[in-house]
Amino acid sequence: MARLRVLVVDDEQEMQFFLRSCLTSRGYVVQVAGGGAEALATTERWRPDVMILDLIMPDLDGFEVLSRLREWSELPVIVVSARDRDADKVRALDLGADDYLTKPFSVDELLARVRAVLRRTGRGRSRPVGRPVFQCGRLRVDYERELVSVGGAPVRLTPTEYSLLKELTTNAGKLLTHSVLLGRIWGPEYLDEPDYLPAFVRRLRRKLEPDPKNPTYILTEHRAGYRFVDPEGFPGSAAGGS
Repeated sequence: MARLRVLVVDDEQEMQFFLRSCLTSRGYVVQVAGGGAEALATTERWRPDVMILDLIMPDLDGFEVLSRLREWSELPVIVVSARDRDADKVRALDLGADDYLTKPFSVDELLARVRAVLRRTGRGRSRPVGRPVFQCGRLRVDYERELVSVGGAPVRLTPTEYSLLKELTTNAGKLLTHSVLLGRIWGPEYLDEPDYLPAFVRRLRRKLEPDPKNPTYILTEHRAGYRFVDPEGFPGSAAGGS
C-alpha cells in the first residue's frame, strides 16, 4: 500500500523541520512548501492526501490559500496556527478548512488530528446499506459513487462535507444532536469544539440550498442539532440559520 502524502505549508524553517520529522517517523511521505503560492502549485503537481497549513505567510496567507484551493480541490486541510481567536478559527472553517489546531501543540495531538482527517477522506469510508441513491427535490446523492448534484449540476464537496451530508440524508427526518454529529463525523475528541458544526452546515447550505439564509433542506433545531427534511415530504421545524 502506498504511503500517505502530507504537504506541510509553513514559512518557519524550525516548524518545517519539526513537522517533517514527526510525520516521516510515523510513515508519512512529506513535502514542504514555504509559502502560499508554492503550496497551491505543489498541491496541483504532487496530489497530497492532506495539507497542514499555517495562516501567517509572506506571500499568500492561509486564508487566501484556502479560498483559492477550494475553487478546484477537496484536499483535506488542517490549519496549524498561533492565532487562537475564535474569529480566526471560524473564518478558516468557513473558507474550507477541515480542522484547526492552535500552536503550541503536542506531537500526539497533531498525529491524532491527521489520522482523524484522513478517516474522513474516501479511504475506507463506509457506504450506507440500502438504497444507493438519495433524491430530494433537485438534490441527488449517489452513495455508491459518492457524487452529489443539484438540478443535474455536480456539486464539489470536501470529504468532511460529504460525510456530514451523508449522515444527514441517511437519517432524513430525524433530529441529529450536536454531540451525535460531532462524534460520528469528527470523533469523540471533538465534542468540545462548538464552532465545527455551524461552519460546516453553512458550507453545505451555500452549496446545496437555493437560498442559504432561508434553508429548506438542512434545518436548525434550536440548541439541539440539525435535521434534514424534504420540503414536500418529511415533516420538520421551521428553517433557521446556524
